[in-house]
Amino acid sequence: MPKPTQSGIEDLNKLNKWRRYQSTLSFILCAAIKKLSPENKLRIEHSMSKGFYCILSKKFRKGLLKKVETEMKRIIRNNVPIKKKTLTRKQAIRLFKQLRLDDKVTLLENIRKQRITVYSLLANYDIFMMPPFETTGSTNLFYLRSFSPGFIIVFPAWQDMSKLPDYVPQPRLARIFDEYEGWARILGINDLGQLNHAIKHGKAAEIVKITEALHEKKIVYIADSIVKEEKRLVLIAGPSSAGKTTFTKRLAIQLFVNGVKPLIISADDYFFPHSQTPKDKFGGLDFESINAVDIPLLNDHLLKIIKCKKVRVPRFNFLTGRRNKGNEVYLPKNGVVLLEGIHCLNEDFTHRVPKSLKFKIYVSALTQLNIDDHNRASTTDVRMIRRIVRDTHFRGYKIRGVLQHWGSVRDGEERNIYPFQEEADEMFNSALIYEPAIQKKFCLPILKRIKKDYPEYEEARRLVDFLNLFLEVNERYIPSNSILREFIGGSSFVY
Repeated sequence: MPKPTQSGIEDLNKLNKWRRYQSTLSFILCAAIKKLSPENKLRIEHSMSKGFYCILSKKFRKGLLKKVETEMKRIIRNNVPIKKKTLTRKQAIRLFKQLRLDDKVTLLENIRKQRITVYSLLANYDIFMMPPFETTGSTNLFYLRSFSPGFIIVFPAWQDMSKLPDYVPQPRLARIFDEYEGWARILGINDLGQLNHAIKHGKAAEIVKITEALHEKKIVYIADSIVKEEKRLVLIAGPSSAGKTTFTKRLAIQLFVNGVKPLIISADDYFFPHSQTPKDKFGGLDFESINAVDIPLLNDHLLKIIKCKKVRVPRFNFLTGRRNKGNEVYLPKNGVVLLEGIHCLNEDFTHRVPKSLKFKIYVSALTQLNIDDHNRASTTDVRMIRRIVRDTHFRGYKIRGVLQHWGSVRDGEERNIYPFQEEADEMFNSALIYEPAIQKKFCLPILKRIKKDYPEYEEARRLVDFLNLFLEVNERYIPSNSILREFIGGSSFVY
């Protein structure tokens, strides 16, 4: 983990400006829809295709999307002020009841926060986890694209907010979100307010059990698919803190149940020695580059293992920066290799292994819980909280370094992982609907070490405010094989 750097501070500032851009653009979108189709309710579901996927409560009228985009541009061109005022919780509940915004009423009735900041734009009132800009004029870069049954609002990436990305549909990612939203409906929990209400009424243990059972059901399904298709190499990739290691271990158990013997190999063990590792733009060792891995050796070993030949795999020593000799491994004919690594979905990574033998899995914490209709619980925030707890408790890192390194981590993910996620044969959503209610106890004390005069304070404060929205759940309900145990401790697996 690199020490705190000026570039890390700049990344945090860029990310927070980008989040404010998103809030402002979301508010403008709400205002435009309210004017053009007042009977419609907008819900901003999740991030996808370099933007947000949104749905309306009623079916699209022909031409509505184009009219919404035109109206948004008019609001932006007029540089309309966005005002804010602080209300008591009771006052805010009364306001949103009058406006018939039931999602915000449910949220406010089930949180402990007593002072609520309410924003207004034209005749619209809303709350946002990240404050919007003071006026609408600086959010002119966006466009809307239809993606049935909803649409996507595309905006600039945080690394460069001066240009718009191309629109790339992601149908497989959309399907996995649909699957998990179905699971949320099984639980009867779509929003934070509903989760807190259930916790208040003593249903926390039931929520944990059902959520964990849904995870296990999906892992069983994936294991059955691998066996049915007679695959020999399972490639598992995903972003940082997605829970790939625990997922791999649980998948291995289900393969055993199917009479298939799994052999787990880590791509990290095939790193080149530090003397041969490529450098990043700041001159540091770039372990996230595909060129940091000895691909010829990896492919040679995989081919031999798949052909049931004995191979002595390497073991990378991160302290010395060198590869050591590891154990000799052997894969029987009824076996399958499980290879975990950030580049595993990239076909160049295992180019010598025939595609017909490979099964690719994308693992990520694709949060299915919204705060309310217009505020998402960010997928990256859930992973960041996991990383903070794990790295400070179990890896000896300082909280300031973890926060500052996050921009670099995300940049690497967007270069090396996200471009290949649609190539996965299966996707596994490692998010747990109850997770922040557990993580609150572990993460808040760590975040509160960041003092007001530290440059990381704004980011720490944002995460504190997010976690404080959740009612706390005791970790004793969490089973020992849960993916969450990889981050809070108490796992039955050895890492």
